[in-house]
Amino acid sequence: MTTHAPEVLKLDDYIKSNYDENSVENSTQPQNLVKIINFFESLPDDEKRENLLSYANRSKAWEPNPDLIYDLKDIRKDEECTDTVGIYLKMNQGKVFFNISMGPKVQTLTRALASILCEALKGATIEQVLTVKDECISQIVGEKLVQLRSQTVYYLIQRMRSAVSSIQN
Repeated sequence: MTTHAPEVLKLDDYIKSNYDENSVENSTQPQNLVKIINFFESLPDDEKRENLLSYANRSKAWEPNPDLIYDLKDIRKDEECTDTVGIYLKMNQGKVFFNISMGPKVQTLTRALASILCEALKGATIEQVLTVKDECISQIVGEKLVQLRSQTVYYLIQRMRSAVSSIQN
């Protein structure tokens, strides 16, 4: 007898079947972020973990392009992180685009959040990024994981807001 793992709901499938244009358009947060939050909030814990793993596995897709000139590079190892994390910001016609580099010791949840935030903030305005609240992280990953990783889960969004804030000034 063969058992099959349950089908994991993916973001694209969720948006196709559950997309509520009004809830996204009425938000001051970036539309992609609202979609991702709605998606993760709809998942049971096991599917949430599977999707976080999937995002972590795609983190290399958000590494900086060596041929691109970035408007801001912020590469450092802070107390909140186990390894170096680099935030790369590119502005294009008033829109924000992030890339992130991460050392080999960066934890899976941080890799997942890096992918999620790069995707969620892609094409947002500086003002939209600055309005993103820390609570979006707990909405995405869930309270249990936030409690386990309370020191690190807010780190990336804080660094991204800091990056756009320094570009704005």
